[in-house]
Amino acid sequence: MFRCHLWFPNIFEFKGGIQVYSAFLLDALQSIAPETHYEVFLKHDKRYPPELERRENLRFHCTGKWSLSIRTLMFASQVLYYGAVEKPDLILTTHLNFTPAAYWLKRQFGIPYWTIVYGVDAWNIQRRRLKVALQNADRIISIGEYTRDRLLKEQNLDPQRFSLLPCTFDASSFQIAPKSQTLLDRYGLKPDTKIILTVARLDDSEQYKGYDKIISALPLIRQQIPNIHYILVGKGSDRDRVEGLIEGLQLQDFVTLAGFVPDEEILDYYNLCDVFAMPSKGEGFGIVYLEALACGKPALGGNCDGAIDALRGGELGALVNPDSVEEIAATLVNILQGTYPNPLMYQPEHLREKVIEVYGVEQFNRTLAQILATKIS
Repeated sequence: MFRCHLWFPNIFEFKGGIQVYSAFLLDALQSIAPETHYEVFLKHDKRYPPELERRENLRFHCTGKWSLSIRTLMFASQVLYYGAVEKPDLILTTHLNFTPAAYWLKRQFGIPYWTIVYGVDAWNIQRRRLKVALQNADRIISIGEYTRDRLLKEQNLDPQRFSLLPCTFDASSFQIAPKSQTLLDRYGLKPDTKIILTVARLDDSEQYKGYDKIISALPLIRQQIPNIHYILVGKGSDRDRVEGLIEGLQLQDFVTLAGFVPDEEILDYYNLCDVFAMPSKGEGFGIVYLEALACGKPALGGNCDGAIDALRGGELGALVNPDSVEEIAATLVNILQGTYPNPLMYQPEHLREKVIEVYGVEQFNRTLAQILATKIS
């Protein structure tokens, strides 16, 4: 029986890009290669869903119960111990920081390892141990062309060892629907109000997502679209700065900080907006773009990060200079006035069909199967 060790930061107790990607990857692996035995190591999760215990080919190991001060040590000890004892046929890690341990197992026991790279985790790598481990990976799976091309430029890597496996999403959870009257009433908005939406963590470390640039662009947008309103969904340590920016520009009546929104409500927020905008400059991909597109909404992203992949170089949405408030404002005005030169953005059903065709789970599984064809049997 083929044995595969999977090293994940976490899946079940925190939802972020890597976590969502890892969950889809785990499901796809079991679908593609159900005879393979999977040992799944979760660094930060304390537990996993009980129903997964019934799967004979799947076993979980969680180190999230340990304090942060020793968690890395416990996780490393666990993956190295099981790797040395079981000597799996393949190690697949979904975080670059885990690769030095995989490299050690390869040197000692000849165990091949693959790693997945996303965005800032793989850009401008300086640590020598990571560089060496990356150079010795048997396969590097990138979620997009932007990160792959940047890695090839910055590191001495063999392009033949790269594979592309773009992000996917649950299309069934994101459907086209009318604007929610409940949300309109909650925020005191009229049905004809033009709404810009961003869904992002408001964390000090993620200011690159560009929500502050949209706030700065609102006075320019209001000159042509007076009934504009910006809704920013997300919570985090950057909220005080954002509130200060809103007050400084006297935009309290034109911006709503919605805070945390549970999964069961997020669909209503996507359908409430007239355009989804996140002019980031540090996004590895951006699953939120796919979710908005699946709701038939025009999308705007930055032109110097992984949004280029998510929006297919402008085929699925608008790409702008994320540092130019003027360009962001002008492009959003064009989109909202129906004059942006991309007809697909104004065809909700076709936009939804296209994003599912390119980034749906079926395509994700097909691509992964092709990557695995030479390794797992």
